[in-house]
Amino acid sequence: MKKMYYVSVQAHSVLEEKGAASFEFEIMATDREIEKLSALFEDVEQAENATFRQTPVPSVPYHELDDANDFYDSTLCEVYAKIHELGTTQTRQHIESMNILEKTE
Repeated sequence: MKKMYYVSVQAHSVLEEKGAASFEFEIMATDREIEKLSALFEDVEQAENATFRQTPVPSVPYHELDDANDFYDSTLCEVYAKIHELGTTQTRQHIESMNILEKTE
């Protein structure tokens, strides 16, 4: 059975209570779908940790540094795609306006 959840990509969180913390998106999801989204957030955290350990090289563009950045970008795009899939009309419209879904295709 689907119920309303409140998602913060920034905080990597999925909340059941609207006022529990700030959030960016509203979704309707089953427990299993929430498990999948939570797993994607864990992947994003791992990717963030991998990119954090890198020493920035000013003369090399971000996208050429290594596979860790590519993994982070693609994982974050997967998160937005999942939120779009589960999102309310307003959530889907907002994510579509971000033009991030094109990167997942």
